[in-house]
Amino acid sequence: MIDCFELGYWGLFAASFIAATIFPFSSEALFLFMLSKGYDATTSIVVATVGNTLGGLTCYFLGYLCKWEWLNKYIGVSEVKVLQYKKYVDSYGFILAFFCWLPFVGDILAVALGVFKSNVWLVSLFMFIGKLTRYVFLAYSVKLIFN
Repeated sequence: MIDCFELGYWGLFAASFIAATIFPFSSEALFLFMLSKGYDATTSIVVATVGNTLGGLTCYFLGYLCKWEWLNKYIGVSEVKVLQYKKYVDSYGFILAFFCWLPFVGDILAVALGVFKSNVWLVSLFMFIGKLTRYVFLAYSVKLIFN
């Protein structure tokens, strides 16, 4: 079996992508491990951010394929509630996209933004900024701790 550690940046990209989908996985551990082994911080940040953003957008597009009727049928959310949520998401969707980096909640936010057909360009931009901020913070934290 091929180990993500052996694949370098490609492994980091794959791990970051998978971690941002509905599969539970931590790209942060690999990211931090790679930094501790001397991989370039800037390249690692870019690779992890792009992979994680594309994974988040995968969740967005899965949500985009969802029909509102399914929310009522399979989850039990009434049409009135769906319209209330839509109004909220329409108002603050791009801000919510910034928080798609959060564990567990982030995947739900990405799917919800897709369900409510939020502006894909704003979602992409703010999702990217949020995920970039997280990886920069992690890299900076490692630098502070180990240097």
